[in-house]
Amino acid sequence: MRGKLTANAPLAPLVWFKSGGTADWLFEPADVDDLCAFLAAIPSDMPVMALGLGSNLIVRDGGVPGVVVRLGKAFAQVERIEATTLRCGGGASGILVSSTARDAGIAGLEFLRSIPGTVGGFVCMNGGAYGRETCDILVECDIVLRSGERRTLPVAALGYTYRHSELPEGAVVVSATFRGHEGDPAAIQAEMDRISAAREESQPLRSKTGGSTFKNPDGEKAWQLVDRAGCRGLTIGGAQVSEKHTNFLINMGDATSADIEALGEEVRKRVKAESGINLEWEIQRVGRAE
Repeated sequence: MRGKLTANAPLAPLVWFKSGGTADWLFEPADVDDLCAFLAAIPSDMPVMALGLGSNLIVRDGGVPGVVVRLGKAFAQVERIEATTLRCGGGASGILVSSTARDAGIAGLEFLRSIPGTVGGFVCMNGGAYGRETCDILVECDIVLRSGERRTLPVAALGYTYRHSELPEGAVVVSATFRGHEGDPAAIQAEMDRISAAREESQPLRSKTGGSTFKNPDGEKAWQLVDRAGCRGLTIGGAQVSEKHTNFLINMGDATSADIEALGEEVRKRVKAESGINLEWEIQRVGRAE
């Protein structure tokens, strides 16, 4: 093992909500070979969870059992491999990918600028925004299975639906190949600027939040359902439904993860009572309740 292994590692500093417990073990591999060897060596029944930027995640207050894998700089490279194709490390941010695509004159990846996460998260959750999804641009991804085996999966093997993939449990996405189309860098930058301005205007970007909380039901917008149910500004403990965008929950400073999750469940209950619609969580909730 050449990476960094930490016992009882605090996860709150690593996630956007700034709440939650510790990981039994936090592993930051030196490279793909290091990750493969580590996963092959640990007990086969030990849970493994990958962590990116922690932007769409509630870590429960009792912490996360097993191993949390966090990909560092060695997994954050982006390179152009064909005229309109990029190979991106699993730890690369959406901002880096979209900016690299712009510089290479590759259009179609601008939407990644608006998603505060990493390539691994995009692939795992079919991340999307502004009418585009990861499945629209993904060619294939390289993963390391829970067993330590490395495998390449084409997009068709991932069973993509809205904010969901059939990635094998415990697998870690170490790289992905994205394909766009030829474009003018100035036009690409203009589209990225438009997306950034729209996010700035509508979303509470400077708050401790987890991004979009609930999936949009067919034919509906989650934020409108939450608003109609009278939940704008609703609080439980230190957690609040954003006044600016009602599909965002906010840690106002001292919220526990239990506060945040309870607020989300209260919103779901009120939306069900008002509209008859069951909102589904988009934010992942992981770990043990305290």
